[in-house]
Amino acid sequence: MTGPLDDVVVVDLSRALAGPHATMMLGDLGARVVKVEVPGRGDDTRGWGPPFVGEEGERESTYFLSANRNKESIALDLKADAGRATLLALVDRADVLVENFRPGVLDRLGLGVDMLLERNPRLVVLSITGFGHDGPEGGRAGYDQIAQGEAGLMSLTGSGPDDPQRVGVPIGDLLAGIYGAYGVLAALHERHSTGVGQVVRTSLLAAVTGVHAFQGTRWTVGGEVGRAQGNHHPSIAPYGLFRCRDGAVQIAVGSEALWQRFCLAFALDAEAEGMGSNPERVAHRDRVIEVVEGVFAELEADALLTRLADAGIPAGRVRTLDEVYAWEQTASQGLLVDVKHTSLGTVTLPGPPLRFFDPSGAEVTRQDHQAPPVLDEHATRIRAWLDAPGPGSEAGR
Repeated sequence: MTGPLDDVVVVDLSRALAGPHATMMLGDLGARVVKVEVPGRGDDTRGWGPPFVGEEGERESTYFLSANRNKESIALDLKADAGRATLLALVDRADVLVENFRPGVLDRLGLGVDMLLERNPRLVVLSITGFGHDGPEGGRAGYDQIAQGEAGLMSLTGSGPDDPQRVGVPIGDLLAGIYGAYGVLAALHERHSTGVGQVVRTSLLAAVTGVHAFQGTRWTVGGEVGRAQGNHHPSIAPYGLFRCRDGAVQIAVGSEALWQRFCLAFALDAEAEGMGSNPERVAHRDRVIEVVEGVFAELEADALLTRLADAGIPAGRVRTLDEVYAWEQTASQGLLVDVKHTSLGTVTLPGPPLRFFDPSGAEVTRQDHQAPPVLDEHATRIRAWLDAPGPGSEAGR
């Protein structure tokens, strides 16, 4: 079994991360993803590093490897007639086309969305930009850290209001890719009823704003502007990172019942002045932190986590990435996949975050993941498929 999208063909014109992440998600689900790259250079991320791995002349960027599993690569010059002709042949066979050019670029290449949809009315087009396709700043170039700042995320992240920090991964790009894939699946589902495709649009701005969650309504409804306040929750206490004897642990005391259990486990007075309810504890956060860290100071992290688990208090440690990938729980969830790369041999990649099970409980998650391609690796196979007879996205599959 290759996956629930094994009858879907995706033409991937995107580069960097937002679009490639979306198409990788579709590829993980079984879609045939044809990645169209610039001849001689390829996706921008092929040059993003260090770290690079592999022998001189065959070096691969670990950044590129993170976003391009389960894809085929063909290099096409879209400014040349031959390259555009091959792309249009791909469009004729495609169910989905993904692009993240700045608004107007496809039109200048003679590949405007209206023309693509006229040529293939069943096509679903996913278009991702930095700040939206229209509006007063719709033409701005979008890069993740700029979007994190412009969309307010950095103002909520950091040790305090005067210490804005970006999230440690390009979360704006990743969220735009996730939302984009989600939109594509909805459009493909609707196509079953209508028989026609449509255009799905999102942006880094939209994606980051779309996950403001309670911080958004805190302002739009409550009139409060959230600001960064380090590793403690703005609306729940105690909830955050607390020092102990040999480091720190995180706890989430998210209900009054949990607060009662927490206090019982550590011999604290649950009804002490300023601590009897969550709003009171939030208002007296510094005092709460002082009290909690006072009892934690006597315990090392391992013993503390055991006591918290025994009391039923959600808690955890802060792991480095090497510890995450060495963790048995990570492996048990299928979050590591081994693939055979053309130049690197067998490599381990972070895997997809979804698992599938049939009604009997047997796992049917895709197992045959393909390594990210080297540039133009599949050109011969793709051209042969395009030359084969047979209409529609089923041809040559």
